[in-house]
Amino acid sequence: MLDTTTFVGLDVHARSIKAVSLDVMTGEVRAATFGYDAGAVAEWIRSVGPGARCVYESGVTGFDLQKRLSGLGVDCVVGAVSKMIKPSADRRRKNDRNDAEFLARMLSVGNVVEVWVPDDECEAARDLTRALEDARDDLSRSKQRLSKFLLRHGLVFDERTPTGRRKGNWTRAHWSWIESIRFAEGADNDALAYYVDAVRRAAEEKARLEGLVEAEARKPRWRKRVDSLRCLKGVDTASAADLVFEAGEFSRFRNARSFAAWVGLTPSEHSSGESDRRGAITKAGNKHLRKTLVLASIYFSPFSPTYFRQSRQRGCAGFANADAPLSASRLPPPSRPHRRWIRPSGGTTVPLS
Repeated sequence: MLDTTTFVGLDVHARSIKAVSLDVMTGEVRAATFGYDAGAVAEWIRSVGPGARCVYESGVTGFDLQKRLSGLGVDCVVGAVSKMIKPSADRRRKNDRNDAEFLARMLSVGNVVEVWVPDDECEAARDLTRALEDARDDLSRSKQRLSKFLLRHGLVFDERTPTGRRKGNWTRAHWSWIESIRFAEGADNDALAYYVDAVRRAAEEKARLEGLVEAEARKPRWRKRVDSLRCLKGVDTASAADLVFEAGEFSRFRNARSFAAWVGLTPSEHSSGESDRRGAITKAGNKHLRKTLVLASIYFSPFSPTYFRQSRQRGCAGFANADAPLSASRLPPPSRPHRRWIRPSGGTTVPLS
């Protein structure tokens, strides 16, 4: 990267881009407005100074502009919006030009935390797993609408097994019960048919996307890391693919703490002087991946038969021989009752009942 004295801030929107350049040697500030046209922006950036660097905030516009500008030979970075600490005085005079100039000044003093930009293959894999999450949400909503439609008509599934145990929803028996329902009014039957069809279509889309995610996870670039993560309790192929696709390269994290902070699993803190207060997790990170990790952590119990069966099927360490019986020496250590933990200022970790 060439030494430069010109820095450009870009305030990017869906249909417009506001650009402000700052020459730190002369103090000259120039501004321009463009449509969403990377070619016009690149030409203007080259005109304001040789080797000018530019930055825009991370957000819903993604990395498309950064990739286009980089392809045109412009040094462009994406700044982490969560690290942009703006003066309180600027809150009452927010506009596109001020935002772009603020970014240029932050870049000129090296106060921009750059976001890691995934390549096209990694971003496509991310989009696939996020589409799967959307399909799961659509299926959950469709089931909720169908069950509440039936509830409004006083219809609740309550069949039991010969032992008296209530049968679960969305089983074969539950679907047979739904298909047997007939209303006196034709409009209600049409509404029921719509809700049933919505559930079935959502289930089909979810299954199709699960197959696509598994096929993507088997590609050489991802397969080794996905197979390794699948050996963890509660992590199936889809969850492992989520972790690998979202992280892209685990080597970009300095340590486990930085990864936890990126996911938003670090505890919140409000400490000052002798006061040391920590609260719930910050949730200031990758929401999609945090949800995946939380669900994975509660899905299997330590001695779940499903866990042992799937671990043996995966060929993980300690379960290499899938036909061998489980022995006591191969069982995990006994689980401890849930307890809260605190770390005093001395550094020793002690349990808190």
